[in-house]
Amino acid sequence: MFSNLRSNIANIMSDPDHIQQEQDIVGSYFLELWRLKSNRTAASHEDEEPEDEEESFPTELDTLNSSGGFSIVLPDKLSVRYPSVNLHGHDVGVVQANCPAPVKRLFYYFEIYVKNAGAKGNIAIGFTTEGFNMRRQPGWEANSFGYHGDDGLLYRGQGKGETFGPTFSTGDTVGGGINYASQELFFTKNGQLVGTVEKDVKGRLYPTVAVHSQNEEVSVNFGKDPFLFDIKAYEAAQRANQQTYIERISIPQTASYGIVRSYLQHYGYEETLNVFDEASQTSVPPVTGFHDNGFNEHAMYALNHRKILRKLIMDGQIDVALRNLHEWYPETVQDDTSAICFMLQCQKFIELVRVGCLEEALVYGRACFEKFYSLKHYEDLVKDCAALLAYGEPSKSSVGYLLEESQREKVADAVNAMVLSTNPDLKDRRNCLHSYLETLLRQLTACFLQKRLLNGNQGEAFHLQRVLLAKNN
Repeated sequence: MFSNLRSNIANIMSDPDHIQQEQDIVGSYFLELWRLKSNRTAASHEDEEPEDEEESFPTELDTLNSSGGFSIVLPDKLSVRYPSVNLHGHDVGVVQANCPAPVKRLFYYFEIYVKNAGAKGNIAIGFTTEGFNMRRQPGWEANSFGYHGDDGLLYRGQGKGETFGPTFSTGDTVGGGINYASQELFFTKNGQLVGTVEKDVKGRLYPTVAVHSQNEEVSVNFGKDPFLFDIKAYEAAQRANQQTYIERISIPQTASYGIVRSYLQHYGYEETLNVFDEASQTSVPPVTGFHDNGFNEHAMYALNHRKILRKLIMDGQIDVALRNLHEWYPETVQDDTSAICFMLQCQKFIELVRVGCLEEALVYGRACFEKFYSLKHYEDLVKDCAALLAYGEPSKSSVGYLLEESQREKVADAVNAMVLSTNPDLKDRRNCLHSYLETLLRQLTACFLQKRLLNGNQGEAFHLQRVLLAKNN
């Protein structure tokens, strides 16, 4: 949706003869933001799954895809035993989990408890892909990994193991995990990390256990019971490592101040900007030079007017904001069916509902919305506004989002961008849509998404709030 919108903006805004079209595109951009909010809110009230839907995760052993008579999955579906005598190297009893490990997270982990090491202790824990040969130990075939109890070796895709960790036997608890951030596998023994190995397989991996000598028996814990390994401490350490890496990236102080300053300018926070400038001059060491770092193409334009308009809208004084727009920037509201006029008039209706003036809201809505009913691109948003009158407690309804401060802020942002678009000296009118700081964050998000894509779409989604609050966790 947004890629098409950005393409349209680029095509129209490049032509200086299309000022009215430019303003329509700016308004349309903010209408799309409103529409996205409406759709997400409706989905949450219909109990639909969010964008990053909950993944399936292993809960038991697979009893259908087995290794013949060389393993028996017990009735609890969490224990496996080797029932016969090992006569050949391919008489392995291999069992995978009932589904692959989930991938849209920082890591995945499971453990096994060795109830009986049997005659030879040929027990293995690891990960295999779909279609793995269930008569071969994990790690003996391509695209598989296995940590073996009898020799402590790690096998990864070939018959020859490599030195890795201690052996394990009866009474030991051994774990296997996938770290999607570092693209590594890790293994543990009795609550201690044994080591890691590069995960060079992009496909989905199944938690896998193998038994290979008479009376060997293991039970599997997919997370139903507490792990012996302190998985929360491991997660905290991994996130701390990520944060440390981020903090090593050096950003010149002048650049960071310039980015913040451009944000305050863009949205018309004049008082905060003045305090920020004053503080920056008294910082130790003093920050200088950030006023001329390329961030100020348009940000100071109409700063005081934009500050006043934002405050009026955030205070719910829509009529006063409209009067000021008619006086200061009449070209932005000369078409009373434009997107910006639609948003402001809808906000006036919302404010009447907010303060409980329902009869006045009804009268105003009939007069205001009449001219928008015939315009298809407003239809869904008009219905959202009108629906506020249908609920005894509209704030708790599916359209309650309209009464949130974020809706006022969206309208204020749209008006701010519309005023910025009237700047005759603006070189690139796409810059009026959001600040340089927001552009930087969009680029950062895109980089994280690209990184996840290169890792086979595995790993956590990027959540800015979690990154910003990392030090407080």
